[in-house]
Amino acid sequence: MAASFASRCSRVYAVGRSLMDGLRNNFSNLPSSSRETTCGSFLYQQQRTFIQMRTVLKVVDNSGAKKVMCIQPLKGKKGARLGDTIIASVKEAMPNGKVKKGKVVYGVVVRAAMQRGRCDGSEVKFDDNAVVLVDKQGQPIGTRVFGPVPHELRQKKHVKILTLAEHIA
Repeated sequence: MAASFASRCSRVYAVGRSLMDGLRNNFSNLPSSSRETTCGSFLYQQQRTFIQMRTVLKVVDNSGAKKVMCIQPLKGKKGARLGDTIIASVKEAMPNGKVKKGKVVYGVVVRAAMQRGRCDGSEVKFDDNAVVLVDKQGQPIGTRVFGPVPHELRQKKHVKILTLAEHIA
């Protein structure tokens, strides 16, 4: 059955917690990558890439913003990765927060769907793209950081964010 399925379809890939996880176990001999494609447009998931212009990110602090859209990554031509600083515009905000909708803010990427290699050979990637809002000096606007935060932020000199985080991955 696996051979006939593979002959009808060009590729079957699985990433994260998707519907194709069960098929990956049944068709383990098929190639895997970060893009899912099946026959008849049954399921398609975009390739996980850098955080670039117009990427919508979740805000994981208590500054008042819920979602921001990246305007520009500050370093690198391709885009931002874990620990990089971006300039973003607030798209959704809570009514009584410190940050209002439409405000241009700085943010540090604390979770990225794109995988990143570590020194010990392992790789880390998250299910979503998330950011913590900071001021121009790099100090966080909020007083709490929700969810896991990678310890690679220590190398990028964002120790204050690590001290506010609940869980360091």
